[in-house]
Amino acid sequence: VQLQACGGGLAQAGGSLTLSCVASGRAIRYYTVAWFRQAPGKEREFVAVSSRNPSDDPRYADSVKGRFIITRDNTKNTVSLQMNDLKSEDTAVYYCGATYSGNYNTWGQGTQVTVSS
Repeated sequence: VQLQACGGGLAQAGGSLTLSCVASGRAIRYYTVAWFRQAPGKEREFVAVSSRNPSDDPRYADSVKGRFIITRDNTKNTVSLQMNDLKSEDTAVYYCGATYSGNYNTWGQGTQVTVSS
């Protein structure tokens, strides 16, 4: 599977952006897909995950819980991340990653999110 992340950009604090992770080559329904982010000078960190198992609830990092929503549309081969009430500390490059067997070994190219205060 190949992943393409898009939807980043510039937003004001308190605003919203929606990122999309579009899969090609294989159906996304076979994969657990997560969003990660990496801010300048920091390590990549987990943001949110959508399990390939429909009965599993999405999980979120504490820092985004209540503000971000991850959804998947298997008919469009897409996993989206709706980001609300953005804060300056959300500024980062956002990556989507997919796993079939437990390790995230497939990544999109990253999309920049910049939040101005």
